[in-house]
Amino acid sequence: MKPKTTRTQGSRYYPKRYDADVEARNRILDEGLVCHVGFNLDQQPYIIPTGYCRLENTLYLHGSVGSHFFMRMAAGIPVCVTVTLLDGLVLARSVFNHSMNYRSVVAFGKTRLVSEEAEQWLAAEKFTEHVLPGRWQEARHPSPGEMKKTMFIAVEIEEASVKFRAHGVGDDPADMDSEVWAGVLPLALTPQPPQPDEAGKPGIPTPEYVLGYRR
Repeated sequence: MKPKTTRTQGSRYYPKRYDADVEARNRILDEGLVCHVGFNLDQQPYIIPTGYCRLENTLYLHGSVGSHFFMRMAAGIPVCVTVTLLDGLVLARSVFNHSMNYRSVVAFGKTRLVSEEAEQWLAAEKFTEHVLPGRWQEARHPSPGEMKKTMFIAVEIEEASVKFRAHGVGDDPADMDSEVWAGVLPLALTPQPPQPDEAGKPGIPTPEYVLGYRR
């Protein structure tokens, strides 16, 4: 990656909430499922939510060839890609001191259309396995016609900022004797019981990678 610039320098008010470790960045990116891509077209800002996956220092964005925004990104434009994981609500004794525990990545780079067939298939497999590990080996792979309808945009991460909060309540001393409950309400992405599609062949057991799915 390139050296950090003012785009990714941490705030002087909360320096301990920033992490410069690339592995910390990768762990957040590998756990997330949805990113938001920010860019400017014709002096109009846009922020688009989309699926993604990471392969080393490159993010792959997945979309349709019919997408107006993906067609614009295919031309190669600067973007800002963000991923946020919400870990808990911090409930203080005063409303002012309420907060959230979270982990986030803000990454900068330039878009590139994935045009080579080998990289397209690599991105398709990596994207599938990022969302649901084990699915690529079992489900039917895309046909050539389906691949022509699919667009992958690559974003090599030039620089990134990792920010987090991972502690409890920070109340004012004057509020400590208040008769108000305070603490952290942890949050997590929790799968619910699978709902089989009844339209297909009956009696197919639910795969272990579905039953044991975790982020």
